[in-house]
Amino acid sequence: MRDHADVVVVGAGIMGLSIAYHLARLGVTNVTVLDKGYLCGGASGRNGGGIRAQWASEANIRLMQESIRLCQDFASEFKINVWLRQGGYLFLARSEERRRALEASSELQRECGLATRMLTPREAQKIVPELSLDGIVAATFNPDDGVVFPWPFVWGFAQAARKLGVEIATFAEVRGIAAKNGRIEGVRVRKVLPGTRGEGAGEGPTHTIRTRKVVNAAGAWSPEVARMLGVELPNKPHRHEICSTEPLKPWLKPLVADLENGLYFSQSTRGEIVGGIGQERVPEGLDQNSSFSFLGLYARALVRTCPILGKVKVLRQWSGCYDITPDANPIVGGVDEVEHFYQASGFMGHGFMMAPVMGKLIAEHIAAFEKHRAHLPMFDRWNLRRFKEGKLLSESMIIG
Repeated sequence: MRDHADVVVVGAGIMGLSIAYHLARLGVTNVTVLDKGYLCGGASGRNGGGIRAQWASEANIRLMQESIRLCQDFASEFKINVWLRQGGYLFLARSEERRRALEASSELQRECGLATRMLTPREAQKIVPELSLDGIVAATFNPDDGVVFPWPFVWGFAQAARKLGVEIATFAEVRGIAAKNGRIEGVRVRKVLPGTRGEGAGEGPTHTIRTRKVVNAAGAWSPEVARMLGVELPNKPHRHEICSTEPLKPWLKPLVADLENGLYFSQSTRGEIVGGIGQERVPEGLDQNSSFSFLGLYARALVRTCPILGKVKVLRQWSGCYDITPDANPIVGGVDEVEHFYQASGFMGHGFMMAPVMGKLIAEHIAAFEKHRAHLPMFDRWNLRRFKEGKLLSESMIIG
């Protein structure tokens, strides 16, 4: 690893890689990205790949409009196929409260230029004929939302960043961040020797990278990283499970999401049904194991929504960690305690879809800070200070 870096990014998920890539495009090429695991080992490689602009806040809608545009250009720009399928998102409501919330959010989305439309249950069934209308009172649909295959999305950013001079060090665990008088001086890293299953099997030598700027993009591990500099983040990890079935003939175009229970499912390009569901009772802490309880909960909700899937066989099950904040909104930008310690965490389960545009904005902020004291209202909205000041935000369209 390098002895000195202009910027050290902790976390080689899609958020950290997007930030590093966009920094390099702006001329800041002396960047090192560190990850204690392998590429796609965290949430970026363990999600359903959904990308959507259907949100309940204007900030999220505007961001995702740009992010979807970047996703559309990704294959041609990065020379890697991410299998983007824009079949839309079909959101289901099973209560009057949810119906009213969907009406309000869909109206806001249309004001922002989206093609979202409110649907009756029968109209929703025209989009997915196999849909059961049992309990459904309304739905919304935006045809421009879609799904990508997560892994090549991550690999594309990594390959492009490396070509521009970014150093990406996997199996490199951050053990400490040195600071003096509120200024960062360096990052201490210990190499983790890979095991036979991609997990750490031992420890190598320690190395220190001198730097003045650190980006905390470690997802559910971000609080641990922040604590090294005495910064307390309110984020909490929450296990979220997914499974994939045997391949079926193509029949499902949109991703279907139920806001009542957090159920979502879509069909991949190979024909598998890939989906998950929200679970309240899961072990606390960083846990990426799978459970039988998830399968039962998911199966009941899936078959209720689409009875045709009652006999489908599950082939694979896995889990990852949501990075949850108290107000379901991320923490982005600098902190008061330490100069040039930038946060990019707390994105719940939607950091993956926001990474293309958020990486660009955060990189522009970091690269321009010294010259222009770059200031973005978004970073005021999502700063860490809001939790102490009691200025919590809201976002109702969270899945899972």
